[in-house]
Amino acid sequence: MDIITQKFNEWTEGKGPKEARISVYEHIRDIPYAIIAAMRDPKVGPAALIERNRGSCNPKHVLLAGLFGRLGLEVKYANYAFNWDDPAVKYPPELKALVKKIPNGNHLAVKALIDGRWVLVDATWDPPLKKAGFPVNESWDGVSDTKNAVTPVSEVLHDTIEERVQYDTGLRGRYTEEQKAAYAEFVGKLNAWLEELR
Repeated sequence: MDIITQKFNEWTEGKGPKEARISVYEHIRDIPYAIIAAMRDPKVGPAALIERNRGSCNPKHVLLAGLFGRLGLEVKYANYAFNWDDPAVKYPPELKALVKKIPNGNHLAVKALIDGRWVLVDATWDPPLKKAGFPVNESWDGVSDTKNAVTPVSEVLHDTIEERVQYDTGLRGRYTEEQKAAYAEFVGKLNAWLEELR
C-alpha cells in the first residue's frame, strides 16, 4: 500500500464524512511549513510531504485535494497572488529586507464543494507559526470557509492540477535573474527562521 493510501486510511478510519474531512485537513495543516522546490511537482509532492514531514502550500493542497476526492468531494485549485511583505508577520530584520526584493508569491489552496457551496479550505500554516503573526487556521468545522493563508491580490480557480501547474510555471518564467536570486535567498532564510519558531 502506498504511503498516501496508508495515511488516508489512518486519518479517516471509522469517521463519518464531516469528521473524516476535518481529520484529513488537520493532519495536513499540522505538517510543518517549509518551501522545498522539488515538491512543486504534483506527481511527487504529496508523498514527499508525508515522508519528509515538511512542505509548503503546494504539496499540502495537492494532497488535500486528492484526499478530498477520495472522500467524494469535488475540488478546485485556488491560486492567489500575494505579497510576502505582510505587515502582520513579525519577520526578523534580515527577512523583512529580503521580502521587499522578491516578486509576488503564488499561493495554492483548495475550494471544495460542501453542501452545495464552494468552501475555501486552507491548510498552509502549522499552529506554532501563529506566534509570529501567520494566520493559522486553528480549527475548522468541516463546512465553513477557513481563513486564507495570505492576503490575496487576485484569485484564479483551476479545475485540474495540470492547469494550475501551467499557470504557475508561466508566472515564474517572468522572474528576472535578480528576483530569482533574491527568492532563493529568502526561501533558505525563511525555512531556517520557521524551524527556530517551532
